[in-house]
Amino acid sequence: MRIGMILDKTFPPDPRVENEALTLLESGHEVYLFCITYTAELDENYKGIQVKRYPSNKITYKLSALAYELPFYSSILKPKIKNFIEVNQIEAIHIHDMRIAGAVFLVNQMFKLSIILDLHDNFPEVMKEYPHLKKFPGKYIISPQKWLKKEQEFIEKADKVVTVSQEFVESIQQRLKNQKNKVVLVPNSVRKSFYTNIKIDNTITNKFKNDFVLLYIGDTGLRRGLETAINAIPKIKKTVKSIKLVIVGKSTTDPILHQLAKDLKVEDNISFEGWQSEHLFSSYIQAAHIGISPLIRSKQHDVAYANKLFQYMGLGLPLLVSNAIAQKKLVESNDVGLVHKEKNPSNFADKVVFMYANKNLRSTFASNAKQFIEKEFHWELTSKELIKMYSEIDNK
Repeated sequence: MRIGMILDKTFPPDPRVENEALTLLESGHEVYLFCITYTAELDENYKGIQVKRYPSNKITYKLSALAYELPFYSSILKPKIKNFIEVNQIEAIHIHDMRIAGAVFLVNQMFKLSIILDLHDNFPEVMKEYPHLKKFPGKYIISPQKWLKKEQEFIEKADKVVTVSQEFVESIQQRLKNQKNKVVLVPNSVRKSFYTNIKIDNTITNKFKNDFVLLYIGDTGLRRGLETAINAIPKIKKTVKSIKLVIVGKSTTDPILHQLAKDLKVEDNISFEGWQSEHLFSSYIQAAHIGISPLIRSKQHDVAYANKLFQYMGLGLPLLVSNAIAQKKLVESNDVGLVHKEKNPSNFADKVVFMYANKNLRSTFASNAKQFIEKEFHWELTSKELIKMYSEIDNK
């Protein structure tokens, strides 16, 4: 089957999109990926994925935030999507998230192809935490409620809905009434190669060799809870003199985190590494003692797992996570770390100090984490439902 994946971002990188595409290739399908480019970057064969890049610009990017308030974004994308489907003779469409979904459904009125809607996030809930929606003019012109209604419309129209956690599956099934079977669970995880083909960069491990490292990998937007971790450092350092919070990632709100570190006089205890290539993640994990995910609870964070959890666990790193429901359940049911109260720096600090003082416990958590990924939750296992779903679609 010729599968057309639709992504309204540049590619690479996108670990989930790449993992799904490679798995479908390995299952005998052809995969074509619609994505955008802001440069003169050409189409390419990327690991077997036929990447088709369509030019875009900053104005179109900004219009994407108004995709369901104004018609311009969909109008701009429709002819590009139509061209992609026609030229590549696409037989099934796989939409990654919902900003571009409206344009795809409009174009598909002409083609009548099967549509798979892949919801990486509970996007209407995520939007509520965007800085530009908390101030003028975004606060008054962008409506998360309208996006929620569109999401519901797309869920009902799609032939299949793919999402990332059992909690998210259940929340969608509650909204579907008589179509519960259309929801398919394909959790984020890591390929076996992530923890078997390890290459360590000694400059990173040597940089932190004298520190007790708390590691955070990923988007650093304020909803991720890093203010909690930074606010906890003054209390932690009273006991753990060598404490170092290593942050690998970035966002537009990073100046707030930098200023907080400065105000608390803990700049020497925090290393803002910026965004780094994924091939360096194993080196950072190797240098760390605890992997953190201090998410602030929300309807989105209660039903989704951050991919960093599986990266940490695949390389045997014990976890400290907030009590957002999905990740709390993951950590406690598999005995791979501890849980702290969200937005509670004192409780976060207490858990760090406790884990620091109990090396044997950390070793137990690390062993359990590695076994869980190796035996139950690596990508080659968690992607089986994706393969099954496409087999059913192909045989219709």
